[in-house]
Amino acid sequence: MKKSYIVLALAVVLIGGYFLYVPTAEAPQKDTSMSFFITSVNTGKGADLGGLAGADAYCTTLAESAGVVGKTWRAYLSAAATDSAPTVNARDRIGAGPWHNAKGDLIAATLEELHGTNNLSKATALTEMGQVVLGRGDTPNMHDILTGSNADGTLAVGATDTTCANWTSSTDGSAVVGHHDRIGINDSEPMKSWNSSHASRGCSLDALKSTGGNGLYYCFAE
Repeated sequence: MKKSYIVLALAVVLIGGYFLYVPTAEAPQKDTSMSFFITSVNTGKGADLGGLAGADAYCTTLAESAGVVGKTWRAYLSAAATDSAPTVNARDRIGAGPWHNAKGDLIAATLEELHGTNNLSKATALTEMGQVVLGRGDTPNMHDILTGSNADGTLAVGATDTTCANWTSSTDGSAVVGHHDRIGINDSEPMKSWNSSHASRGCSLDALKSTGGNGLYYCFAE
């Protein structure tokens, strides 16, 4: 008799457990595929990138050449207002994050983090091919990255041109650059800024090189 009660009790537990069991859905995997990179090479025209549209298209071309397709790429560049277009702030072009480099390392989770305490450094600010960009102390130094922006990602406004005529000039003008390696001639905040360090000497590729750059810029997946 006791055995019958035990068997019955086990059956109730097993049946009850069956009806109470609710399978839980697996947590969605986070996308850590590349959504940020520094262009590996200049277009050949210095800071004349074909405007913002041309710069965006070049980001897409490089990303797809690296095998990353199906993403909308935006150049991290600001532009001044014209008669036909309003001011463009780099921070408003790139979406909300998060962003990862070619090796899957998190660069920043949000816009606020990107423009605050981010994970950008020489070791993480890689090209679309996952290569390190040469910085201060290397030959040649290429740490000047075109942005035309203030530290908060808004358009840099000065007494002179800050965007090489909205990224259409390869001669006259100037562009604000940042240091991807976070190193400069001193320990001041601008010298350690990834997006707003100083102005270039000009807009030609030679002028950009003479300042410590190579006409490279940041690309983000929107």
